[in-house]
Amino acid sequence: MRNFVFFISCVVLISASSCRKDFSTVPNSGNLEFSKDTVFLDTIFKNIGSATYSLKVYNRGNNAITIPRIQLKKGKSSLYRLSVDGIPGKEFNDIDILAKDSIYIFIETTVNNTKKRALLYTDKILFDNGEHQQNIDLITLIKDANFIYPGKDAVSMRIDSLSLDGQATTIKGRFLKDSELIFTKEKPTVIYGYAAIPANKTLTITEGARIYFHDNSGLIVDKKGSLKVNGTPAEKVIFEGDRLQNRFRKTPGQWGTIWMRAGSKDNTINHAQIKNGIIGILIDSISASTAPTLNIQNTEIYNHFNFGILARETSIDGHNVVIGAAGQASLAVTMGGTYNFTHSTFANYWNNGIRQLPAVLINNFAVYNNEGGQEITETRDLKAANFTNCIFDGNNNIEFIIDRAAAAGLFNYSIKNCMIKFNDTNNSFENVTEIDFENNTNYTDFILNGNSNFKNTQESDFMIGEKSQAINKAIPTSFTLDILGVDRTTLPDIGAYQHITFK
Repeated sequence: MRNFVFFISCVVLISASSCRKDFSTVPNSGNLEFSKDTVFLDTIFKNIGSATYSLKVYNRGNNAITIPRIQLKKGKSSLYRLSVDGIPGKEFNDIDILAKDSIYIFIETTVNNTKKRALLYTDKILFDNGEHQQNIDLITLIKDANFIYPGKDAVSMRIDSLSLDGQATTIKGRFLKDSELIFTKEKPTVIYGYAAIPANKTLTITEGARIYFHDNSGLIVDKKGSLKVNGTPAEKVIFEGDRLQNRFRKTPGQWGTIWMRAGSKDNTINHAQIKNGIIGILIDSISASTAPTLNIQNTEIYNHFNFGILARETSIDGHNVVIGAAGQASLAVTMGGTYNFTHSTFANYWNNGIRQLPAVLINNFAVYNNEGGQEITETRDLKAANFTNCIFDGNNNIEFIIDRAAAAGLFNYSIKNCMIKFNDTNNSFENVTEIDFENNTNYTDFILNGNSNFKNTQESDFMIGEKSQAINKAIPTSFTLDILGVDRTTLPDIGAYQHITFK
């Protein structure tokens, strides 16, 4: 017992000594310096907390100082939250800074109510008072939005999961109600979990709409459901993650995917941008319908962690499509199917690690292990893979591969007036008939390893300049306007863009 009392006494003494200020200070004289004079907290949504921002406060003098008071101008009613030198609050007294030293202040905010579509919320951090007072401005733009959340059990508080094909899944989300089947530009739509389009229903997204996905969220088009994305050249529809801070502008993997399930139908996407997900569009189809499962035009798909588009035994018509960086392939059309792409640019300049696949991969099979652990290769008919006036480029040596399983049925493909990057430095494909460019009649009037002359690959700007070898090398088609609406009736260029003069 005596030892225990002695131990407690030591702890008290140590605690007391550690809290004692063992240096002297002088009053603040109003000469603090700051890492910035205004803290801009990037745009946030109503009810959603901001990221944490930092401000550094410097004492450049030769003496330790005491700041009598640090506070938010709006006091306890302010919507900002501070942490000063590790202590949370909105008002702080007697803050010390050693000579030639500094402290950190961290700032966050959450705004729960606003009737305006956009609100600029401001406050100030006040340092000291009277003649020595200094201040730092705080500025945040808050947007109102329509939120779609999955349901939640009232008792267990467990988040609901979707049932697909009558089977429970682990996918958090719910089916959209009839009243939710149109997204407009009136307010952004923020989706938590997966929002699913029911059978025999259509989700229509009108021009200028913006859809933001939280982590592990996305859209599902169920069997017999449809998605209609109706952007315009002036007002594109934007799909991206809900982290609006500038540092997340090019961060891949922020949300899941737009999944068009097998049996979904008549999906159309026009004038859209889809960026920063895991897979931009995942599309399946086992259907006897002759209509394409997806018709996609004038659309940009950028910066996805795995694939821009991953298609599995489906049907896609794509025109004026631009697919940029992806961690695996920009476009992977697998397990056969029917694909027609015209005037499209596939340019994979992934710079977040090593990429094993080319910009464009075409095959007619899938490999999996059965219940006994045996590896099974299952093939399907490749009814058509037609690419006309397309660019296949990127930062790998090989950016276009056709991979055919030996025991296959139909395997039809046609590559016309395309520019293909294919530097097989190790002769790994010298005996592969499907990519024998010299002796294969499926390739006509192509350019091998030409200069695309993209404007800025790191910013996903794939307009081509005056040095591009794609200029005037396309054949005329019915798609007489490029992705920007520029006429290409005569002397069309390969790819989604007519060339420009770079400034």
